[in-house]
Amino acid sequence: VNKSKVAVGFIVLGVLAVVFGVILAFVGPIIIDDQIVKNTVIDPKNEMSYTMWKDVPVPFFMSVYFFHVLNSKEILKGEKPMVEQRGPYVYRKRIQKENITFHPNNTVSYREYRSYYFEPTMSVGNESDVVTIPNMLVLGASVMLEKLPIHVRMLISIGFKLCKEGPFLTKTVGELMWGYDSKLVDFLNKYLPGMLPSSGKFGLFTEFNNSNTGLFTVHTGKDDIRKVHKVDSWNGLTELSYWRTPQCNMINGTAGQMWPPFMTEESTLPFYSPDACRSLELVYQRSGEMKGIPLFRFVAPKTLFANGSDYAPNEGFCPCRQSGLLNVSSCRHNSPVFISHPHFFNADPVLQDYVQGLSPNEEEHGLFIDIHPQTGVPLNVSIRLQLNLYMKAVAGITETGKISEVVMPMLWFEERGYIDGPILTTFHTNLVVLPAVMEYMQYGLIALGLATIIIAAIVHHRVKRNKRGGGATSEGEARASAEEKDPLLQDDVD
Repeated sequence: VNKSKVAVGFIVLGVLAVVFGVILAFVGPIIIDDQIVKNTVIDPKNEMSYTMWKDVPVPFFMSVYFFHVLNSKEILKGEKPMVEQRGPYVYRKRIQKENITFHPNNTVSYREYRSYYFEPTMSVGNESDVVTIPNMLVLGASVMLEKLPIHVRMLISIGFKLCKEGPFLTKTVGELMWGYDSKLVDFLNKYLPGMLPSSGKFGLFTEFNNSNTGLFTVHTGKDDIRKVHKVDSWNGLTELSYWRTPQCNMINGTAGQMWPPFMTEESTLPFYSPDACRSLELVYQRSGEMKGIPLFRFVAPKTLFANGSDYAPNEGFCPCRQSGLLNVSSCRHNSPVFISHPHFFNADPVLQDYVQGLSPNEEEHGLFIDIHPQTGVPLNVSIRLQLNLYMKAVAGITETGKISEVVMPMLWFEERGYIDGPILTTFHTNLVVLPAVMEYMQYGLIALGLATIIIAAIVHHRVKRNKRGGGATSEGEARASAEEKDPLLQDDVD
């Protein structure tokens, strides 16, 4: 075997390994990004991502916490409200998109239906538990009627009494959530048409169960992956009419379930929420991991529900009260309803001072979305919001007594979901393991190639040197042998 030629062969193989490793280092990320683009486009051919988008198969729950009123009689005398948090009452949320229609302009329309199923094993009690909260129909209507003539307000007060409705409700959790029979609903619909969304039963979540969030049209990303999931229109609208400025009426971002891929720390998370009647935008907080999968955590900025005085762009959402409240009366039949973070987290401290029993903190009451930055797929979601009622004493309506002006928390809820099970395994394999294998392979090839080149070069050098040394020794031995046989050669040397 010619060792020199073998060494040269190994050097060539080493060079090829290094070249291939370097090429893989440049081409590998491009291949991965190309696969991400292909798999994040909304297309029935993309089986895994399309299924996740269409049916949201991951576990999703809504936890509801009521603020049980402890001193309803004292509140009517003008004293500070005292509340006690009751809950959670947990419901499994099922989400499914229907009427899916693809359009030639690379958009797709759908209606997303949602339904809720009580989970007793995850709850602190049953839907038969009794809770006392402000009567939204009585106290809300009173504020709405405040500017009407006194005789009209007195007539409404008589109507409240005839319907046997007081300023506070003591009902079961199930009744408060999904509706209870109320003559007052029919009465208000007769004298204040348009105030309520329906007739007969009234419940805080009646509109949410077995309903859809409207007709969404979003971009598929087929022509531009940067637009995937972004809302093109909602119920045929490209802008809203609830608010006072064009900026506040904009429909921005996605529908709130997935986002375009290739996020950076400078990225934000905009989405349109029909329930909040506006677009919301979360900001980057930190990076992290979930079961080995890298993530970016996005949270609500303090300016999200700030009033126009503290944050000028929010002026269009006014009339405002203290910072930390979103006035949604314009899209909630003009009822004096406000949305905030639970326990008035990130709100003006005066709101907490008006009510006893609140203790806000970020861990329990802040909302967040953990996103896999490369794909824009949420790994862990926790959206927490609080429903509040603005209430006060209204002359002519005796039910309001001497209630002090206060934004009263009624309940808060958390909608949460996370990727788990087979989907998490597939996600981890395709987006963590395979890219890691490719990365290790490219560095391994480069290291192996360099090692092969170095070792083969050393071997080749030694073979050459031995050949040169071996040749010189042979010439010396031949001359010595000749001298022994012929003394004249020695004489010539002498």
